[in-house]
Amino acid sequence: MAGRVASRYIKSLLELAVEHKALDAVHKDMQMFSAAIVKSPDLAAMLRSPVIPHEKKRVILEKLLKGKVNELTLSIVDILTRKNREPLLAEIAREFHHAYNVFKGVGRANVTTTITMDPATRKKMEDMAKGLSGMDNVELEERVDKDLIGGFVLNVGDRQVDASVRSRLKALKLKFSENPYIKEF
Repeated sequence: MAGRVASRYIKSLLELAVEHKALDAVHKDMQMFSAAIVKSPDLAAMLRSPVIPHEKKRVILEKLLKGKVNELTLSIVDILTRKNREPLLAEIAREFHHAYNVFKGVGRANVTTTITMDPATRKKMEDMAKGLSGMDNVELEERVDKDLIGGFVLNVGDRQVDASVRSRLKALKLKFSENPYIKEF
């Protein structure tokens, strides 16, 4: 979850994007910027660096983004660098997606399986997540974990459906450890 200062910028950017009818464009820009930060450790280090002057960071970011992103996106980057808050850019870019989904009424779900899901299984998981969340749209994030042995674990909000072989084996082991024939003191 975003920090207090970052969340204020996210909220303001969301409101401005809606007001200027540029929400989808700004969302796309923030996703692109977030991905660029993940792919480029040098960019992330530059944003956090106390050694590089803020004006230099602003010039670099302007050259990097100008003509490729919405003017509103460029404006928030400019404001943040002028206020010496560019270390927040990575968090703002990453967390803007969550704010966008909340605004659009899109739920979030995580599913962990032992293998990559095929489209039919993915659709079933999305339908199950929609049922658990009560939302019409759900963004499903997939993870593969071979330690599950089989089955899946679906997390939607504070709910979890654990239909993995690993959890069933743990439950069976616990049941076998409770020996009714040995009297406990």
